[in-house]
Amino acid sequence: MINRILAEEKEEKSLAPFASKSSMSRGRVHAEQEHQYRTAYVRDRDRIIHCSAFRRLEYKTQVFVYHEGDYYRTRLTHTLEVAQIARICARALNINEDLCEAIALSHDIGHPPFGHSGETALNDLMKDDGGFEHNVHTLRIIDYIERRYRDFRGINLTWETREAVAKHSKQQAHPSLAKFTQFAHPSVEAQVTDAADSIAYVSHDLDDGLKSELLTPQMLEDTQIWREAKNRAQLAGGLSPDMANYQIIRNIIDMQVSDLITQTMANIVRLRINSPDEARSAQGSVAEFSEGMISLRKEITMFLRTRMYKHNKVIRMEEKAYRVVEALFRAYDKRPELLPEHVYKRIDEVGKRQLICDYVAGMTDRYALEDHRKLFDPMARM
Repeated sequence: MINRILAEEKEEKSLAPFASKSSMSRGRVHAEQEHQYRTAYVRDRDRIIHCSAFRRLEYKTQVFVYHEGDYYRTRLTHTLEVAQIARICARALNINEDLCEAIALSHDIGHPPFGHSGETALNDLMKDDGGFEHNVHTLRIIDYIERRYRDFRGINLTWETREAVAKHSKQQAHPSLAKFTQFAHPSVEAQVTDAADSIAYVSHDLDDGLKSELLTPQMLEDTQIWREAKNRAQLAGGLSPDMANYQIIRNIIDMQVSDLITQTMANIVRLRINSPDEARSAQGSVAEFSEGMISLRKEITMFLRTRMYKHNKVIRMEEKAYRVVEALFRAYDKRPELLPEHVYKRIDEVGKRQLICDYVAGMTDRYALEDHRKLFDPMARM
């Protein structure tokens, strides 16, 4: 029988010297007794899976609003895909898979409804109150908003998982991130998971773009990574268009994953990284793509930006989403009594505008649309 002590010993013996070991964690904000069977990072992963914010990802947008179709990615399916890619990389690099998975599963729980449109709206609305950025909000959810324990707020994750969330933010000067400024970079696990996120969204936005018919294979022939992946796929006759596209995108993912693993390992050897903190203190990120892959990714990212993200249909969805979030926030700001009773009663504790921001950010796309209908459609039943 493998208990926590044996699992920790196994990590110490088998993982690379630069990997994060559960027994060496910097710990939690609130001291807790260790679990009999689960290591610290396994507990982090489990706590994320069971929190409310994680479950809401099922009905939060990736690119397409959830009701546009059942086949498009949501934040939840994207998150699971990031976790899968991160674990493959972790296994190849011999770093901590459990920490990578915990980071991957937590990385998007701070996203508001309607993806980046919702985030832009909340940032504009909160500009005089510190703004809004989903990574900062993720840390707020982890440390404060979620309520699962009698003796403290939040879900009390380890420093390493929280560090990864904090270092993913573009607002490094935000006061809530001050406790993570000791190092320039996060752990190797966090860096690898960040790269896995970028692999997932580029590759799977291609898939959604093709399914929505905003993109076509003929358009994508203009990009080198598509052409190379198509050659690698060695497509045989008789494949349906959907299956052919899947085989090409599958190879696009594999090309990026293989490149990331190879280049990261080369960086670790070149920089003589022998501990987690040496990776944190290195000149530049340890987990990187090669120069050739960076060029390929830059080309396909620009293609997506101009041909898909700026497509008339996507912009229309974004504009409608922005207006829904803006209208909800302004209505509650004008008359906070409109908030549900269990939310409104916390107004003195949190402050009106922060309370409204937390409430709106926690909505799913579906809930936001329904709440908007109830507030603004005179015929809607309460």
